[in-house]
Amino acid sequence: MLVGNDHSSYYFYNSLLRDYDISAVILENAPDKKAFLKRRIKKMGWFKVSGQVLFRILIVPLLNIETRERVKDIIKNNQLNKDDFKKEHLIRVPSVNSEECINLLKEIQPKVVVVQGTRIISKKVLNCIDATFINTHAGITPLYRGIHGAYWSKINKDGHCGVSVHLVDPGIDTGGILYQENIETIPQDNFISYTYLQLAKGIELMKLAIQDALNDDLKVITNDLASKFRTHPTIWFYIRNRIFKGVK
Repeated sequence: MLVGNDHSSYYFYNSLLRDYDISAVILENAPDKKAFLKRRIKKMGWFKVSGQVLFRILIVPLLNIETRERVKDIIKNNQLNKDDFKKEHLIRVPSVNSEECINLLKEIQPKVVVVQGTRIISKKVLNCIDATFINTHAGITPLYRGIHGAYWSKINKDGHCGVSVHLVDPGIDTGGILYQENIETIPQDNFISYTYLQLAKGIELMKLAIQDALNDDLKVITNDLASKFRTHPTIWFYIRNRIFKGVK
């Protein structure tokens, strides 16, 4: 597994560990937040980025409280486990694109590499070994590339509120699609609980993709959806759409 230090990485690890022999978990260090913000401001402008930051600081904590019991139910019903990685599996690297990571992959020589929560992986890493790199994306690709695919689908009311499992290429959620499926939401769900529903469904689909890869039976599927990249909502966008569209 190639993972970032995100809660989803731990849930995936513990779920896959029940069914598969995991050779190693290569955990990359978190990217520098200041550098990340600078790049985002340069790309999208300070006004939009400040609105996104305010959403994360002021709205997300309230949404976590609002949906706390619902998230607990999703975790329980899907037997999700957030235990830490086993010490014998864990290896830390500065980045998934570092020479350290490449050398580890060459040494381990896995047949399948499950990617979860990392930065964009370079061609150099993807081509360093003869392995299948598979990622789970919280959205129906290519229409909901980027982040928060379920939320944006709710905003658009288009029925594409789901999750995708796809091959990894150097693009952002552009690899060949292996499995896609919608999630079922209830009125109590919101921006936070959507992600847990996607997580549970993504684990289920990832297991199917891993088995296909091990059996040399991977099949790429296509759809006729447009390709669009999504990012964080701003605080004013979220509040306006919650009031007028009822999208939580």
